[in-house]
Amino acid sequence: MELSARRQLPTVRLRRLAAELRAQRSTAGLTREEVGEQTGINPATLYRIETARVRPQRRTLVALLDKYGVTDPGDRQRLIDLSKQAAQLGWLQAYESELPEEYTTYISFEAEARSVRNYESLFVPGLLQTDDYTRAVVTASLPHATEDDVRRRVETRVQRQASINRPDPLKLWAIVDEAVLHRQVGGPAVMADQLRHLLTMTEKPNLTFQVLPFPVGAHPGMHGAFAVMDFPDSADPELVYVENMAGALYLEKEPDIRRYTEMFNQLRAAALNPVDSRKLLHSMIRST
Repeated sequence: MELSARRQLPTVRLRRLAAELRAQRSTAGLTREEVGEQTGINPATLYRIETARVRPQRRTLVALLDKYGVTDPGDRQRLIDLSKQAAQLGWLQAYESELPEEYTTYISFEAEARSVRNYESLFVPGLLQTDDYTRAVVTASLPHATEDDVRRRVETRVQRQASINRPDPLKLWAIVDEAVLHRQVGGPAVMADQLRHLLTMTEKPNLTFQVLPFPVGAHPGMHGAFAVMDFPDSADPELVYVENMAGALYLEKEPDIRRYTEMFNQLRAAALNPVDSRKLLHSMIRST
């Protein structure tokens, strides 16, 4: 049995399908090797399906459901529909082939999240950036990027920001190191506009913004930025995103979720409260 040669961009629904198929195989008491021997599906392919790296073709999915003894018509149709929905990328479809996989993967999860808790040590969080700030970040961090590359990055950032303005908006809790506010990304004029934009955004009821001030000293977030996402459906477990120079890392095991949630809570307790964070922004804007 073969899968489409094109790797499926991970989505929340594909992740849910993978988890359900893992659970069904476990309930059936089968190893991947046994499933392979009895269905002709390569165990490596089954591993990719169960880790949400590829989306199974319908005939592959049906063969798995048959092998696992999933006979209820409603359950079978639900999983088949879930597989179909996993391929739906919305507006991201137009950019999928033009942006790095790590970036589009993050966007696909963020677009379906109910809330994001984000700590940033170097940049203003992407959902709160102005166009000029984004352009300056992309130009500086990707020196070989073409004008089209920069334009696409700015466009996708604008599309992402729609999630915090929709009728049922994404809830964002952002904590930034104070250094983020002092770094002159794009120059004084761009940074002044960015600070004013941040102040405006903090008025949104679905947004909580805190600054981790310099006097705090060493703190749990010094290893770098991360985001903890949760989703509307309880069937979709929380997800941690960690980014570094080596690439992106997605963590979904309970101990990892617990560790990063605790880390975020420690940063939240150490940071200025939202009112004092707004006062700091006011002060910095007046001094520009």
